[in-house]
Parts: sequence; structure tokens; C-alpha cells
Amino acid sequence: MAATDGRLTVLETCHISPPPNTVGDRTLPLTFFDLPWLLFHPIHQLFFYDFPHPKSHFIHTIIPNLKHSLSIILQHFFPFAGNLVVFPAENTLSDLAKKPEIRHVDGDSVALTFAESDLDFNDLKQNHPRDCNKFHPLVPLLETPFKSSDLVKIPVFSIQITIFPNSGITIGLTNHHSLCDARTRHDFLMAWTSVAKHGTDELFLATRSLPFYDRVIQYPKSLDDMFLRLPLFRTLDENFKVPELAPQSDKVRFTLVLTRSQINRLKKWVLVQLPTLEYVSSFAVGCGYVWSCIAKSRVHVYGKEGEYEVEQFGCAADWRGRLDPPVPQTYFGNCVGLCLATTKTTLITGSRGFLTAVELLVTAIREGVKSEPGVFKDAETWLEKVLLQVPSIGVAGTPKLNVYDVDFGWGKPQKYETISLDFDDSISVNASKESAEDVEIGLCLPAKQMDAFISISENELDF
Repeated sequence: MAATDGRLTVLETCHISPPPNTVGDRTLPLTFFDLPWLLFHPIHQLFFYDFPHPKSHFIHTIIPNLKHSLSIILQHFFPFAGNLVVFPAENTLSDLAKKPEIRHVDGDSVALTFAESDLDFNDLKQNHPRDCNKFHPLVPLLETPFKSSDLVKIPVFSIQITIFPNSGITIGLTNHHSLCDARTRHDFLMAWTSVAKHGTDELFLATRSLPFYDRVIQYPKSLDDMFLRLPLFRTLDENFKVPELAPQSDKVRFTLVLTRSQINRLKKWVLVQLPTLEYVSSFAVGCGYVWSCIAKSRVHVYGKEGEYEVEQFGCAADWRGRLDPPVPQTYFGNCVGLCLATTKTTLITGSRGFLTAVELLVTAIREGVKSEPGVFKDAETWLEKVLLQVPSIGVAGTPKLNVYDVDFGWGKPQKYETISLDFDDSISVNASKESAEDVEIGLCLPAKQMDAFISISENELDF
């Protein structure tokens, strides 16, 4: 019997495993790059596809194909079907728990939900401000942790496919961030879509590289110990609750598109005003622009009482090609380093706020992508910096991985959203649907502040 949750009707829930005898028992140890993400919320992605067909076509054609193709590709990306295994901690802080790992055993699977929604699909996929709460039912929850042979197992991945009859389909993905970063997730999606379109994994195997699972990154093991000593690891048991999206009382979701011509104009103006900057990337310009506009909108709405002395902006840099020796681009897991810019709020909201933001980000990114031995020089301070109680903006996504290439066979996405932005004050930065040279920036703010942000961002472009 179908279950109803608000305006969402669940049509079917199932579990998809790799084909029998293709994976077996395998483990993937977590590294220093994975461990910090145990402290953070899961990642929720949502893809919107036009699908002007009735529910019957969805049930008889799309559902069987997605089940079949998912099963086939899971044999190559087995951690998605596995669980995060947490070993019992000792009673004293001096006795560390064994490092957590991703483990797959025969019978493990991915939770897959098929649902139907009567929401306005065409409205949801637009750029204008939309109620954040409408998106929450379209992304799945992770299943609850459970105990197996005295080990705590935490599911790390789930999928929800929702039909909007005669309008569209959404594909919602949720993963524990300790499983992987954006590059690995994108590789998985491109492999899944290849099988969905062609029926087998032959083309994927012929044209793409398999995931690289060897843990070859060399780093000080004291960094692992630092995280394993954190009190949090003693709460990772069968009662551990993965953070879930909470109802938003007044937040709206908005997508800002910066075209290539707008980005170039901003770049030229920055280089005229700051001639000592040797190189300014589109990413730094776009993020600096949004950072300053968000800060200004907060002060505009909440006044000086909403202004802090310090705020920061953090983004992740892919280190696969920057390590010594470098690791393959298909390295499975997390392999990103922190780039963090910190400034006084008065500087970011002043007349030169945009220039200050860009200059700080350019410096932070340059320092963050330096080759070894500097790569790990201050890694032990990352967590402390990220958890600093000041206004902080993080970045989800990267324009280097085009989310609009994720085509299951019924066309490219019409819209992409990072729903997990609702957990904090992060923004998403991705290549645009219209052109990979344009940048889409997604953000969620209280409605009044969003109105101010839109007005300020439009004025900032008029120079």
C-alpha cells in the first residue's frame, strides 16, 4: 500500500544490491580526508528532469531500468552499497578506537524509494525565490544505524526518484560525506547514467577508468589520532542519529546565474583596482561577489546588531593532482583540502567589500593548493577553524564537474539544487545549465534577507 507524506505519495521502497557474487566482502578504510566529515551533516542533491509522460510510463519503463542499471554499477562502486563501520571505543581517552571504515558484505544494498508528488514541478525548477520546505520531501533520509556482530553500521547512501505526472522527474541523492567528495560522487553518477542509457556497463568499462581504492596518500598518522580522540567518536553507536533537515520557518531558495560576460567584467574591474593580483579565477570572483552581497544584505536587514566582528568563507580544493606523488583522478573517497578566508565584517560590508572578499579568496585558494610539504602543515587546525562560532559560508559543488551532464536517457537536467544548503549558511557553485562557462550559485536565506540580497547583487553589477 502506498504511504502518503504531505504532498508526497510513496509508491515503492526497495533495496538494490550489486549482482550476486560480484563484490563479496570488501573494506575501505577512512583516511584523514574522510574522518572530519563524520562530524557534519549528509549531502542532499536534487536533479530535475522534464518528463511529459503519465505515471504508468514511469512505473513500467523508468523504474525497471533504474533498478537494473543501479545494480550493475554498484559492483564497480561497492562502497555506495556498504555501511560505515564504527568499532567500539575503549573507556579511556588514551586507548583509541580502531579507525572507522566503509565495509561491504554480501547482501548489502542501497535504499531506493519511488514516489509521486503533486507539487508544481515547473515552479520548483526555476531560479526565483522558492520555499525551502517544498524541497525537503524530495530527498531521502539515510537509514538508521544498526548493530551487527557487536559492530555499529551506519548506512551511507540512499536514493529517491519522484514522478510529477506529465511534468517531470526528480532524482534525490543523500550520502554521508565521509563516503566521498563531489568528484567521486560525480564519477558514480556518470557511470550509472551510462548503464541506464545503454543497458550494460560495456561502454563505461571501455571509455572510463574504474574507481581507484588503494589508500596510497601519505600523511602524518597523528592526524588520524587527533580525530579519533574527539568525544564524538564515543557517540557513534546504534543510537547515533544522522542530522536531518529541519523545517525552515522563513527561508527561501534562490539561484543566481553569473554569465561569462558578467564574470569577465568583474574580473577586469578587480584587476584594475588590485593590479598586484597576478591571477583572478572565475570561482574567486563569483564567490567574493556573493560573500560580500550576503554580508551586506545581513546588515541591511538586521542592522548593526546583526553584524559580527569577524566572518569567514571556506571552500575545498581537490588535492588529487596536487599531492606528491599525485593520486589518480578516480581515487575513491574524499581528497580535498581547506581554503579559508577570514576578515572583519566591516571590511566585507564596506564600499570595497567585494574587492576585499576577492583578494582574500585569491590568497586563501593560492595558499590552500600549495604542493607538499606545505599541504599538511596546518591540517590539525582545520576543524577548529571550521567550527569557529562566527558567520561562516562554505561552498558545496564545483563548476569543474558539470552536474548538467547527468543524463539517464530522457534528457539532461533542467535544474540542479543542493538541498543540504539548508543545514547551514553554505552556497552551491556549479556550471550553469545554459553554458558551462556561466556559473550558477545557489543560496538559502530568510525571505527578507533574500530580497535584500537580490537587490544588492543587482546593484553591484551596475558599475
